[in-house]
Amino acid sequence: MKKIFTGVALVLALSLILAACGAKTATPEPIARPSNPGGPGAAVDLTGDATAGAQIFVDNCVICHGDQGKGGVENAGTADGTVPPLNPIDETLKSPNYKTFATNLDLFIEHGSTPELADGATPPPARVMPNWGENGKLQPQQIADVIAYLISLNK
Repeated sequence: MKKIFTGVALVLALSLILAACGAKTATPEPIARPSNPGGPGAAVDLTGDATAGAQIFVDNCVICHGDQGKGGVENAGTADGTVPPLNPIDETLKSPNYKTFATNLDLFIEHGSTPELADGATPPPARVMPNWGENGKLQPQQIADVIAYLISLNK
């Protein structure tokens, strides 16, 4: 009886070891980052107002990102030929932690970004993301409001 128990235990242990060795762990996709360098701006420490952010979005962002950030706006010279949609937004930017999600968005709004070019395209593409924070066109509270609006669209 003891030999049977020892044999079963050994088989189970080897099975677990082999299963663990063969198991593949998913490598998380890298978080999207803007092409322009820089850290988060002051907006990430402010409380945004999604209603105010919706109006700021209409006034400044809808021309490139479409109504409610749905995208579909042509951007000649880029890898996929369009401006990225913000609703739904790139999954790698999302986070259940509000400040992390806000920081991921803030980096693009604060510093701007140039999209990946299509093969053989001559820079710059037709549209690039402006550096709204660095150039002072949007104040930190306005950026916080736009961030709150974008997060509200992606819940």
